[in-house]
Amino acid sequence: MKAAIYSRKSKFTGKGDSVENQVQMCKEYAKMHEITSYIIYEDEGFSGGTTNRPMFQQMLKDARSKKFDILICYRLDRVSRNIADFARLIEELQEYNIEFISIREQFDTSTPMGRAMMNIAAVFAQLERETIAERIRDNMLELAKSGHWLGGQTPLGYKSKKITYLDAEFKQRSMYQLSPIKEELQIIKLIFDKYLETKSLSQVSKYLLSNNIKGKNGGDLNKKSIHNILTNPVYVKSNDEVFDYLKHLGITTTGKPNGKYGILTYNKNQKGKKQEPSQWIAAVGKHEGIIEPDRWLLIQKTLKINKEKAPRTGTSHTALLTGILKCAKCGSGMRVIYGNKIKGTNHRAYYYTCSLKNNSGKTRCDNKNVRGDQLEKIVIKKLKAFNKNALLKELKELQNKNASFHAIAHEIEYIKSQINTKKSAIQNLIKQLSENKNSIAANYLIKEIEKLDREYNQLKQKLDTKKNIKEINNQKNININFVIHSLENFHSLFDTLDNIDDKRNLINHLVDKITWNGYHGTVEVFLWGCKKNKI
Repeated sequence: MKAAIYSRKSKFTGKGDSVENQVQMCKEYAKMHEITSYIIYEDEGFSGGTTNRPMFQQMLKDARSKKFDILICYRLDRVSRNIADFARLIEELQEYNIEFISIREQFDTSTPMGRAMMNIAAVFAQLERETIAERIRDNMLELAKSGHWLGGQTPLGYKSKKITYLDAEFKQRSMYQLSPIKEELQIIKLIFDKYLETKSLSQVSKYLLSNNIKGKNGGDLNKKSIHNILTNPVYVKSNDEVFDYLKHLGITTTGKPNGKYGILTYNKNQKGKKQEPSQWIAAVGKHEGIIEPDRWLLIQKTLKINKEKAPRTGTSHTALLTGILKCAKCGSGMRVIYGNKIKGTNHRAYYYTCSLKNNSGKTRCDNKNVRGDQLEKIVIKKLKAFNKNALLKELKELQNKNASFHAIAHEIEYIKSQINTKKSAIQNLIKQLSENKNSIAANYLIKEIEKLDREYNQLKQKLDTKKNIKEINNQKNININFVIHSLENFHSLFDTLDNIDDKRNLINHLVDKITWNGYHGTVEVFLWGCKKNKI
């Protein structure tokens, strides 16, 4: 077993626990435990408040190279006075199977009590990390209150601009604020005007689509994006009434509304999840607003009234092909619309219509609608009558290709055995090196260890890759098995299902997409997982 001895002192003195005395006591401890081989690392004149010490960093580098098996120090604070740094060191040493011993505190990670102390240190480190993260969030929110742009996708109409300034101590600082894009702001004004005119998100969307007016990244502006624009206070000239409205929603407001600058909202999302308005902060920004407060507030009131009036449409309980039926002309999804009641029944006729055609008022697409129940009968008939033998053959061939899954499993076991062999070889060579550190063979042993270590790491990377492939192939096999079973039994399965959702799921698992061409009156069904998959 080879040891590392680490010593540190902030100032050079010849008294007390000098580095020499520390090293001597560590040597005596090593001798008592029959450890005769060690590397000494000494940092003189360095504070324990930081780990940025030359010999400490060299020690870490050597630990990663497995140049020692145990680290001995005189006292815990010789390693670090920072509990988080200390816990990180222990965590890293544990990763490389290196034990740690502090003579003064009897801290020994090879004993139960030592490991318990290590865990306590880790708890404090975790607490410090969480405290730092909380402090960062608090600082970000404090910065937000100043009206600065904190990054991310800028709203339509603005770009992020870096500006520099001098702080109270005349130090140069930089921050970001929103800068207007005139062409985009014209679109924003148009959206607000159109909504006040029509009081309908659908009508505004239809107007924008029919005139090919695009959003920030060149995409179409749908009803949701229009709603987000209309409710975003970034565009309104801040005043007390707007602030009162935001406070009524539970949003924390900050800054002085002045009838000129827009309002930025922060902390709306955390880790991809939308926060409750009570967690939001609305701050007067550094950019000029473009919508008058009374108009903006009127729109908020109108949106609320329309939302309360709007019927809950939900998912269609009759349509089988929602989600997979596409327009053959433009590629958009086809949605369900309802017509009059069917004579003699309480049911209403339903039709599939191109969503782009519907939203753009037929200006962007004019594919003809199709009666839903009639189209579905054609699709079901195609699936039942389809000669599945060719497709089943192709799917089974694909399954056989993925059956290399078993070969990969054997290869993984072989790589694992190679890794264990390399690991044992490295450990044996390290042991030989510790016994022959001053011999001619030492350089050869070091080179051989480094070579084996490279091969060991390459094998570990290869193992990770093979494991990923195995997982992917396993998932593919599950999918293929389900498709084969569903195809072989489609006729009996479909007719026995009573629930519309179950029937829809069965079709979704078999079919990649279905296209409808209203001018030719043709429907094409594209099956999953097959090159010649169109029927």
